[in-house]
Amino acid sequence: MIPIVDIPSGHPYPQRVTEATAPFWDALREGRLITTANATTGRPTFPPKPIDPHTWSQDVTWIELAGRGTLYSFTTIHAAPDAFVDEVPYRVCVVDLDEGLRLATRLWGSDEVRPGDRVEIIAVRYTDHISFAARSLSGSDGR
Repeated sequence: MIPIVDIPSGHPYPQRVTEATAPFWDALREGRLITTANATTGRPTFPPKPIDPHTWSQDVTWIELAGRGTLYSFTTIHAAPDAFVDEVPYRVCVVDLDEGLRLATRLWGSDEVRPGDRVEIIAVRYTDHISFAARSLSGSDGR
């Protein structure tokens, strides 16, 4: 299970949910981080896909991820697209999950971080949609 943070407003830029990604978003609402993996080799991929991009196999299965990893890189956004202009400055990051996957997401909180720090993935539950972000394992304080 991953922590869930509730935000009392709508998501500024809701995700497009498809038949292929709906299980991911449904699990995230429950505080679970899942993705697809090749059913034969077990090799995971992120974001979830209906086809394994390494073998082109359609034989994929859903697996649970621990939601922990290492901060690879991050930056602070000061000039944002219209949908996020009310949230500047905010940080985005790249995380290397313990399962060997690399993902890009928002860096939640104002804790000082540096590449190599341990982070956890959190579910961010807005009033109308769910999203995810990474935050430092050394503490959390909101945005």
